[in-house]
Order: sequence, then structure tokens, then C-alpha cells
Amino acid sequence: MSYIGHGLSHAILGGAVVGYVTHYSFYVTGGIWGGISALLITGVSRTRKIGADAAIGIVTTASYAVGIALISRGHHFTRNFEAAFFGNILGVTSTDLWVLAAVAGAVALAVFFLYKQLLFVTFDPDVASSFGVRTGVVDIVFSLLLAAAIIATMRILGVTLIAAAVVTPAVVARLASDSFARMLALAVVVGALCGFGGMYVSYYGDIASGATITLFGAALFAVVYLAGLARGALQRRSLGPGSADPDLPAGFAARARTLQDLDIH
Repeated sequence: MSYIGHGLSHAILGGAVVGYVTHYSFYVTGGIWGGISALLITGVSRTRKIGADAAIGIVTTASYAVGIALISRGHHFTRNFEAAFFGNILGVTSTDLWVLAAVAGAVALAVFFLYKQLLFVTFDPDVASSFGVRTGVVDIVFSLLLAAAIIATMRILGVTLIAAAVVTPAVVARLASDSFARMLALAVVVGALCGFGGMYVSYYGDIASGATITLFGAALFAVVYLAGLARGALQRRSLGPGSADPDLPAGFAARARTLQDLDIH
């Protein structure tokens, strides 16, 4: 599902173009467009014959094509529209900050109230469904929250960079911990660190801020990933040849912690 962040950012571009062409608020048209795209992706991907990646590819490319078609008809660009492509973090307005705060609050509340359901569906959706968890509803809520987060940050980071900002902190957190709760906290910290670090690099290096934030996150991922490989090599060397895979106990421990978090025994 990491691909859905990249896909929705392109899909929402269609709504952004419609807003600029019709002179409606970007947040209104982008929100409606993003919500419909998220529902379509979730609905199509739940059919047995079509996977989530295929559904994302079909919906997002069609929506992106609508935006490009409207651009080709208009033959003009505006500063705000260019920001949707490439971001404009130095042009953040008070409205953008309020929207970011509102979306952050909504996501935090949703994670708080749906924590166990999200964890269970992530861990094993088939078993979650048999335990009475409405996996379809959880998937829809997750997709809508992701669409809202992308809409709130599109004019800051742009379509080309927003996917990395959504995915990289979560991947770094996953490499650093097997605990779902710690992953959530780490992802927030890593995201904030990438933002602050990227902005400082942008200022002192005179480089585009969106690109430096993305590259800062990629560098952090490389450090954590290489550190994990080095740690694994040291563990294997200390265990000696013919020993069990050092990652196997960690996997069982992670499974046990997940079941404990879900109160399943």
C-alpha cells in the first residue's frame, strides 16, 4: 500500500487543475477529487481479480491524465499551479497552516480510536475479518486520511516529492522497530527531523527545499538500512556457521508483541 501515497498525489492533481480552471478553492476540489479517488481505489482493489497496485495504477493515471488534458487546453500556468507540481514551501500561508493542523488532528484522533483495528488489519486482514473487524471500513478510513494528508501538503512539497515524504519516515521507523506503537511515534519524529534538516540544508546550500527534505529522508533511510545490515552481519558472525537465523526470534517476538497489543491469546 506504499504505492497508494504516490498514486493519490498524482490523482489529486486532476482535482487541483479543476480548481484552478474553475477558480474554486484547491482544498475543495482537491478534497472531493481525492476522496473519490481513494474510494475508487479501495473499492476496485477489494475485488478478487484486481490487486491494489493495479487499481491504483488505473485510477491515478486516469485522474492525472484529466489534469494534463486540462493543462493542454488552457496553455497557461499560474504560480499556485506550479506549486502543485513542484511545491512551494517558502510560500506557506496561514490557511495552509490551519489546514495542516486540522488534518494532523483528524489523523491523530483516527489513529487513537482505530488503533487496534488498524494494527489487526495491517498484521493479518483475513484473520481480522474473521474476528469481526470491518476491514473494508478500516481500508476506506485509511485511504481517506491518506488523501487528506496529501491534499494538505501538496502545495508545500508538490506532486513529485510528496510520496517520498509520506513513505520514507514510515519505512525508516519500520527498520528501527518491530513494535507497531513505536513505529507510529518514530515515523512522526523522523518526518519532523527530515523537515527541519531538509530546510536547513536548503537554506545553507541554496537548494530547492522540497528536494532537500526528500534527499535528507533518503540519506537517513540509507544510514538506518546499512546499520541494520551491519548489525545482522555481526550477529551472524557471533553465532557462527550453522546457527539459526538471528532474524527468526525477532520475528516471533514481533508476532507475540502484536498479539499482546491486540489482547489476543
